[in-house]
Amino acid sequence: MYLGIDIGTSGVKVVLTDNGSNIIGSETSDLKVVRENIGWSEQEPNDWWKATNEAIFKIKDKHFKELKNVQGIGLSGQMHGLTALDERDKPLRNSILWNDTRSSNEARFLDEKYPLFRNVCGNVVMPGFTAPKALWLKNNELQVFKKIHSILLPKDYIRLLMTGEKCSDMSDSSGSLWLDIKKRNWSTEALKATDLSIKQMPNIVEGSEISGKLKKSIADDWGIDGRPVVAGGGGDNAATACGLGIIKHGDAFISLGTSGVIFLATDNFIPAANDGAHSFCHAIPEKWHLMSVILSATDSLNWLSEILCRKVSEMMEDLDHINQGPSDLMFHPYLSGERTPHNDANSRGAFLNISRNANTKDLIRSVIEGVSYAFADCIRVFENANIKPDKLIAAGGGSQSERWLEIISTVTNTPIEIPTNSEHSAALGAARLGILASQNETDINSILLKPEIKKTINPVINKSDEYQQKLNSWRDLYSSIKETKE
Repeated sequence: MYLGIDIGTSGVKVVLTDNGSNIIGSETSDLKVVRENIGWSEQEPNDWWKATNEAIFKIKDKHFKELKNVQGIGLSGQMHGLTALDERDKPLRNSILWNDTRSSNEARFLDEKYPLFRNVCGNVVMPGFTAPKALWLKNNELQVFKKIHSILLPKDYIRLLMTGEKCSDMSDSSGSLWLDIKKRNWSTEALKATDLSIKQMPNIVEGSEISGKLKKSIADDWGIDGRPVVAGGGGDNAATACGLGIIKHGDAFISLGTSGVIFLATDNFIPAANDGAHSFCHAIPEKWHLMSVILSATDSLNWLSEILCRKVSEMMEDLDHINQGPSDLMFHPYLSGERTPHNDANSRGAFLNISRNANTKDLIRSVIEGVSYAFADCIRVFENANIKPDKLIAAGGGSQSERWLEIISTVTNTPIEIPTNSEHSAALGAARLGILASQNETDINSILLKPEIKKTINPVINKSDEYQQKLNSWRDLYSSIKETKE
């Protein structure tokens, strides 16, 4: 038996599996986000530990016998969160999360002064990354910064409590912006740019390698016999890729979660920083990936549901009854800024072309289309790097809407495959990495299998030209709006 633990933003999910495909049990425990100021997003690190234990104990109640036989554990987690620890390994403050934009000035400073972040660390410096957050601490909370003994990412703080080891994996560490992506090791120069050193960084291993063993006291509490190994694991998207079998060059998935992601596996380091794409290490050896990110995917729909006082499920039912083809109304989904391709933390959302006749269905349709157009921007980044995916596997809560996937498929001109079950992808991917670590398995293809596909959504050819014209207008409007702000 194997456990996968995914430290998300909204909750911790734990899955128990026997072979990396068959889910024996799955439980979730909720988390809250602290937002003290506009653009701020934090969590109390020990809340992750409480939620992890709550989910594990739910598994224990229902699957006591199976849990006893766990041999390996994998970790997945939200990326980029800065968790600063003192010399006793206690958090100095709340963790600053991936969607926190307070460090936009520090990000701009690092990006302009240090070309190595783009050339060596593979990315434009954005506020979401860990490095500018550290510089913000130095500039705004110097007493905290001076006490930093070590910095861990969210899932790696949980690893510390589980094993006593300060360790991370290549994929999650890539998102700190302190990693030399090609060499798969810490960059002393990148760390120096934020007045930090390698001494303050955890050890790094491949996601499929052993990072430590579960403490006996915790194994006893969880009802596990012995001390199972804990794999390096991966950042949430790399772990999702492992759960979906996205490991070969050109394989790709699209995730419609709170944020939106298109993840493309590669055999080598392909920087595309100037287009706002992320180039990271994969969670498995000798593999990398390109990733395009939009910050408000289903979150745009959640926002609209709050404004309209309607359930998202009801809104999606309305979408199913709307005629094919683009709406006259347009929506920019930049509610929390944007990463790919604009790298603009200060951009904001907008409705355009609203008429007196516009109704709630028009608003719903335009929000769905606006997010879809943002995904088209993400695909164009891959085209610019000469590595456009032939197809995408769908993941995330928004992928439950076939109509939404149909619109995305049409505007990106890319078929989208719907798996029988992608609900547990990140946690399942973590568990699969736990299998590889516990078995010292090097044949990853036998474990990191693709899911069964129940349906393929293809572009609606007779609507492609209409959507392309609307997409071009939608793109032009971003530049026009930005000029008026400046």
